[in-house]
Amino acid sequence: MKDFLFNNDYSYLLQIAIILLSTKLLGILTKRISLPQVVGALAAGIILGPMLLDVVERNSLITSLAELGVIVLMFSAGLETDIQELKKAGLASFVIAMIGVIVPLIGGFILADVYNTEQDPEMASLFWQNIFIGVVLTATSVSITVETLKELGALNSRAGNAILGAAVIDDILGIVALTIVTSLGGKKSGGNEESPTLGSAIFGEGVPAVIINILAFFIVAVGAAILYHYFFKKWRESSNENLRRHNIVTFVFCLLLSFSAELFFGVADITGAFVAGLAVSGLKKNEYVVNRFSTLSYMLLSPIFFANIGLAMTLDGLTGKLIVFMVLLMIIAVLTKIIGCGLGAKLMRYTNKESLQIGIGMISRGEVALIVANKGASVGLMDEKFMTPLVVTVVFTTIITPILLKFVFPKKKKKDGTPVETSPEVQVAKS
Repeated sequence: MKDFLFNNDYSYLLQIAIILLSTKLLGILTKRISLPQVVGALAAGIILGPMLLDVVERNSLITSLAELGVIVLMFSAGLETDIQELKKAGLASFVIAMIGVIVPLIGGFILADVYNTEQDPEMASLFWQNIFIGVVLTATSVSITVETLKELGALNSRAGNAILGAAVIDDILGIVALTIVTSLGGKKSGGNEESPTLGSAIFGEGVPAVIINILAFFIVAVGAAILYHYFFKKWRESSNENLRRHNIVTFVFCLLLSFSAELFFGVADITGAFVAGLAVSGLKKNEYVVNRFSTLSYMLLSPIFFANIGLAMTLDGLTGKLIVFMVLLMIIAVLTKIIGCGLGAKLMRYTNKESLQIGIGMISRGEVALIVANKGASVGLMDEKFMTPLVVTVVFTTIITPILLKFVFPKKKKKDGTPVETSPEVQVAKS
């Protein structure tokens, strides 16, 4: 029966249906136990994949839809980034985010350098592989932190505001780090040749040429984003009908910038998608665009992307050495954020208690870490055997963060004993 259902020309329809239904059901379940729905989507992939039932295959269609899903996710992240709030975040949030990126990067690199010692000729060099493990640990997802701080009535606190500002900057720094590492060390998926780009043909090879490529990309991408921002603003102000065409043109811009990033500059396509989202963010009446892309992502692409990561997890090669690596990775993921962000907060004259609160609030990894890990695996920067430890680490940090927050934030209550409500004007940084 299994062969009849899953080994025919139309089995992809059944597989996609199973992915969508299972990710939704498990997402609802995890939400009921106060965990993000992404954890349920990951669990669905693990259950459906080779680790357990082995009924859904990571074929070319699933992989391509997952890649499109990650582009839409990063585009949506750019759309929902409030540039004005980013400007207001100030020096304190920047310092917290910067040190909170550097310390995990170093910690992840040192751990990977100890455990990742076997060079695969089809992979990037061990140095860049190990650096990349550190890059994955730099990510921060504060969605679970925000929900917990709301419950504790602390979202408007000094530490809460610092966490929100630093999280937005953290995303930007993480994208820059990903861009640099994939450009310098990444290789073409499935082979040991470096990805050919127009930039490499013009500027040649080597570190200086790659840096020129990256700078050229950001100059071109930012210029294109500014021009599209101006065009989109004028177009939106002069037209109140057929808003659907705005979505189509904006999505085309996103895809073209993503395509150009990879083909011409050797930069990760998700970087182009993020910049494209920034081009439209903050404009009046852009809620229609945000809502439509949220629907596209929610209904099809995001579930497939996160399930695809779960499908990549396997017990093959999970040796005792790798299990020790996984445990140490979880410990380092927690400690490096507490130390890095806490140190940054202390340098900016936050109290010891506030510094600890900020450090703990930045522990949770999430979508961005998974997106970065998936990208690294596709360009030969990370062996897929490390995907299981990384996914487990992401889930662990997601679970441990609200528990630790409840220890360091006293729950504020009104005189009648009910929790203090946070201001509706507070903008939630989403990553």
